[in-house]
This record gives sequence, C-alpha cells and structure tokens, in this order.
Amino acid sequence: MPIRFIFKQLLMPPGILLILIVLAWWLRRRFPRLSAVCFVTGLGGLWLMSLPAVTQLSAQWLEREPVLAPEQWSTLVQRADAIVILGAGREQNDPGWGRTDQPGIWSLERLRYAARLARASGLPLAATGGLHYGQPPSEAALMAESMSQDYGLPIRWLEEESRTTWENAQFSARLLQPQGVKRVVLVTQAWHMPRARWSFEQAGFEVITAPMGYFSTSYERPLGGWLPESRAIWQSSMLLNEAIGLMAYPIVYGKQ
Repeated sequence: MPIRFIFKQLLMPPGILLILIVLAWWLRRRFPRLSAVCFVTGLGGLWLMSLPAVTQLSAQWLEREPVLAPEQWSTLVQRADAIVILGAGREQNDPGWGRTDQPGIWSLERLRYAARLARASGLPLAATGGLHYGQPPSEAALMAESMSQDYGLPIRWLEEESRTTWENAQFSARLLQPQGVKRVVLVTQAWHMPRARWSFEQAGFEVITAPMGYFSTSYERPLGGWLPESRAIWQSSMLLNEAIGLMAYPIVYGKQ
C-alpha cells in the first residue's frame, strides 16, 4: 500500500478530526486550553460533516458543469468522436462474484450512464483506469468486462496505466488522439467533473461533459437535513478531497 495513501487517510477528514479528538484527551492535563481547541475542532468538524444539509450545500459549489439532457444524447455523434469513462476504484475478492474483483460503485454508475449514451448516440467507448496498488486486472479491464456482460456493449479502447485523474487524461490522449479522437464525451460524477474536465482539456481534448451522481440533489430529509447521517460523512470526505484536488491541480500541473 503506497505511503502517500496512508498519509492521505490520516490527514484528510475524518482521519485528522479523530486524531484531534485523541490529541485533546492526551493534552487534557498539561495543556487544557489547547486540549479544548482540539476537542471542539475535531468533534465540531465531525458533526458538520455528518449533516446532509451541509453536504448538499457544499456539493453545489462543485457540481456546476452543464447537464447533458436526454434529448441531446442522440446528437452526440455529430459533436464528439468517443465516450470516455473514468475509472473509480474496484471491490476486491467479492465472494458473491466468485472472489473476483468488480468495478467500484462509482464505476458502475458511470458504466450505466455511458451505456445509455452509447446506445443513443452510437459513439464508441473508451475506459481509463490503471492497476489498484499494482495488482491486475486494471480498472479499465474490469469496466470493459462489466460493460460487455451487463450491457452487451464493447469498449474499444482501454487505458490501463493511469492512477490519478490527471493521468487518466494524459494517458488517454496518448492512446486516443493518434487515432483521431479529439472530441470526447466525459462520463463521471458531477462533483468530480470540474477537475476531470480541466485535466482532459489540458491534455488537448474538446470536452462535452456528461455528469451524473449528484450529491446536491434535494429530497425529503428528516429535520430538513440537519439530523446527522453516516452517509453524509462519507460524502463530505469525497467533496473535501475533490475541492482540494481542484485547487491543487492548476498549481501542480498548470504550467506543464
């Protein structure tokens, strides 16, 4: 397991917030004021992250890319050369699937949406996603297998080396652009789309966004979303990670 992944899990919420709570307990006698600050910050951060209303409001900042309306799907063939599906992890050794690896839940959402787009438009499909901690099969290969078996559609191009969104774009460009693919329909979750679109545009593609999987969608919640839910903590972590990535990418990669 890469060291950077361990540090990321510790330094990103909820890991860092739990560390602050533990630190508050450790400092409670020698540094009571600092202990109180750590405790309030840690517990308060966890409480805010657990509120669906906060998650929904936070997601609105990221989920700004235009929606691809169903009536536009059939015309995509006139505007793009291919549909690109971004990988999103995998589930390992699932007993229900004979202890084989399967696409992660976000990948499955993207596959279903991409299948609808491909059937409506007739555009060919590409999948991008490398190995998970260096272990085969690649995310792209898993998505291709699922697309074939579950939807009866082939994925023509597999990019199997990338580990990040930036690499998704760069390695896809290396694979697709020599074959005349310049305009792509990009399929990923709405909260991930701004960073994905920027990365693919930096790689030289013309991008049509096809976002789905919104966190900002409003629906009936107990107490208007101000009652803590475990799901909201998970969503808040994803949104915070995405916001940091969106701000960091232009700094790290903008001059390349």
